[in-house]
Amino acid sequence: MKNLLLTLSTLALIAPTTPAFAEDVSATIVVGHAPVIRWARMFPEAFIPAVNKRLEGGENNVTFIEQYGGTIAGPGEELETIESGLAEMGVCNAVVEPDKLSLQSVSYYAPFVSDNARLINETLDEMNKADPELTKSFTEHGVVYLGGPIGIEDYMLMTKTPVNTIQDLAGLKIAAPGAAVNWLSGTGAVGVSGNMTTYYNELKTGVYDGVIVFAGGAWAGKLFEVAPNINLVGLGAQYAGGICANKDWFEGLPEDVQQAMRDAADETKTWYLADLENAVKTAYAKMEEAGATITTASDEMRQDWAAKMENSAVVWAAQLDGQGKPASATLSRYMDAMRAAGATPLRNWDQE
Repeated sequence: MKNLLLTLSTLALIAPTTPAFAEDVSATIVVGHAPVIRWARMFPEAFIPAVNKRLEGGENNVTFIEQYGGTIAGPGEELETIESGLAEMGVCNAVVEPDKLSLQSVSYYAPFVSDNARLINETLDEMNKADPELTKSFTEHGVVYLGGPIGIEDYMLMTKTPVNTIQDLAGLKIAAPGAAVNWLSGTGAVGVSGNMTTYYNELKTGVYDGVIVFAGGAWAGKLFEVAPNINLVGLGAQYAGGICANKDWFEGLPEDVQQAMRDAADETKTWYLADLENAVKTAYAKMEEAGATITTASDEMRQDWAAKMENSAVVWAAQLDGQGKPASATLSRYMDAMRAAGATPLRNWDQE
């Protein structure tokens, strides 16, 4: 009997442990843009492989169902689709969700802070994870923020005719996306809310005299053909959003799957920012080769532009404060974090 018990005990020690409840998780990813766009491409090229690598050999695994290019939701419809449970995860883009993710748009209301996309996106990625008010902006709409920030490189000015001073902007019709129209206040230019998909034809036909845009979009849209004067004004890099997941679904996942996804989102951030930086260099080089004239704005012009602008950050913050959203506090925390990280804003928007 003693020998039998010893044998059974030995077998229990050496027998492979089989999980009682191994789980095959299904996750539908939704992005409104096609996977040629970086914030869609980051899922198959970075996020999904990173999750699979972390779960390899473990109890649980994830089967990803990738839905890009408007298959389930178009651009700007992703958050609602994830919130409703029609998809489990995808991108939540603050630029196209000004009501639901208003606080996350803080960098768009504070231009001339930094042209360093890595610095801005690492700062706001951390704020979105750690700041309770920013976290609440996601959770009150049924999603959780995982990371993987959608970074946009430094915005520049592209015009049909050369612009070398702030006076050269007087009377020009300049298109800009969303909140970036505010960047033209006080310059003498006529700011018009625009859409990158129509910029080329509207520049070609004379509807606009110029646009505020980022290098990757300018190259992809061939805007240099119709607005060959590129002025590097340093309006600033931006944070536009990140990877989010349906809150109830995510919180119901096994802990190792949750952690794998959070870790994978951090790895995706590293991939995204490196890919962005390489693409920006390539875009400028190719546009110059194609005949564009690239000029770096003088310090005088930049200072003049920033000084003449309306403080749209304070106006934006006051409006949201009135709705019970702590935008003024968010603006201050963002500006403090950027200054502490070494940024030198041309205007301290939060201190005026």
